[in-house]
Amino acid sequence: MKELELKYGCNPNQKPARIYMHDGSELPIEVVNGRPGYINLLDAFNSWQLVSELKRATGLPAAASFKHVSPAGAAVGLPLSDTLKRIYFVDDIEQLDQSAIACAYARARGADRMSSYGDFVALSDTCDATTALLLKREVSDGVIAPAYTTEALDILREKRKGTYNVIRIDPDYRPQPTETKQVFGITFEQGRNEVDLADESLFQNVPTENKTFTAEARRDLMIALITLKYTQSNSVCYVKDGQAIGIGAGQQSRIHCTRLAGQKADQWWLRQMPEVMALPFRPDIRRADRDNTIDVYLSDDEHMDVLRDGAWQLFFTEQPQPLTCERKRQWIAQNRGVALGSDAFFPFGDNIERAHKSGVEYIAQAGGSVRDDHVIMTCNKYGIAMAFTGVRLFHH
Repeated sequence: MKELELKYGCNPNQKPARIYMHDGSELPIEVVNGRPGYINLLDAFNSWQLVSELKRATGLPAAASFKHVSPAGAAVGLPLSDTLKRIYFVDDIEQLDQSAIACAYARARGADRMSSYGDFVALSDTCDATTALLLKREVSDGVIAPAYTTEALDILREKRKGTYNVIRIDPDYRPQPTETKQVFGITFEQGRNEVDLADESLFQNVPTENKTFTAEARRDLMIALITLKYTQSNSVCYVKDGQAIGIGAGQQSRIHCTRLAGQKADQWWLRQMPEVMALPFRPDIRRADRDNTIDVYLSDDEHMDVLRDGAWQLFFTEQPQPLTCERKRQWIAQNRGVALGSDAFFPFGDNIERAHKSGVEYIAQAGGSVRDDHVIMTCNKYGIAMAFTGVRLFHH
C-alpha cells in the first residue's frame, strides 16, 4: 500500500487528508482492522518510535499510552506488585505475570489513567492475548505493534463493534536521515533526532556532591529521557521502577512542567494510600468513573463534590472520610528514589525544590543555564545526584 486516504485531517473540516511516502515507496504499515484517523496516526508513529527506542535501550518489552501526540504513560515490562495491580484495575487478569508486554502496557496505562482515557497504544513486541484483553476493556482508540497473535487479533476485532484500530508496523523500517514538514505552506527540513540516549557518557558530567546513580536510577533516567524525546516541549518526566509516573508536556514555562508532572507523580503515589485503596465503591461503578471519583476525592478543593450528602451515594456504599492535607503530605513524603528528566536545562533552583517534594533523588538534564550554580546548590541541599547530559530534546 503506497497511500492511505483518511476521513479528514486534524478536524472534520480539513479535507482531503492522506498519508503516503514522499519517495513513492510502500507504506511501512498495514491497517489490520478499523480506519485510523490523522491524529491516531500521529500518535501511532510517535509512540512506536518511543517504545522501539525503549526496547533497544533497556532490552525489555516496552509500551506507551499516547494522547494528542504526547505520552500519557510509558513503561518497560517489569512485574507489578499486588498494590499496582489493584490501583491499575488489573488484579483480575490471569496470566498477567507471564506476559512482559502486558505488564508494560498495564504500567503505561495505569500511571495516569485520567490522561490515558481514549489513548492510542504502542507495543514494542508482539501483542499477545493477555495484552489484547487489557486493551479490550479500556476506552482506547487503537494500537500499533510489530505483530499480533491470532488469538489477540480475534479479541481486538471484537472491540468497538469491530471498528477498533489495529496497525501492524514493519519493525525493520528506518526513515530517511532527513525529515521535512510543511507549516503555512512553507517546507521545513532537519536531520532526524538520532541521539543515543542509552549512551553511558550522558551520565559522566555530574557536578553535584552526590555522584552516585544506582543501576535502577540510570535505567529510570534513560526511560525519562527517551519519553521526553517524543513529548511535546517543554516537558519534564518523573520515573520510578521502570515507568513514567508523571509527565508534564507542552508548557511554556519549565517550572509549570515540573509542577504538572509532579502533581501527577503525587497522584500516582496517593492512589496507593490504604485509605484510597479501601474506598467502598459501589460494585456497579465502572473503572473510568472510579478514576474520576478518586481524582476528585484526592483534590484539596473539590473532594466534597463526591463526599457531601446526596453525592457520595452515587459512588460509594458508605460515606468515606475526607483526607486531610496533612495526611496527604505525610504520605507523599514517604515516596523516595524517583528519577527526573528534563528535555532542556532547568533555569532556576525552584524546579529542584518542587521535584524534591515528590521524592526525586536523581536528575538528568541538559545543563547550560546561566544559573546552573543555583540549580547545583539546590541539589546539594537535598543530596540529589544530577547529571548534565549536554543534550537538548525539544520535540515539536
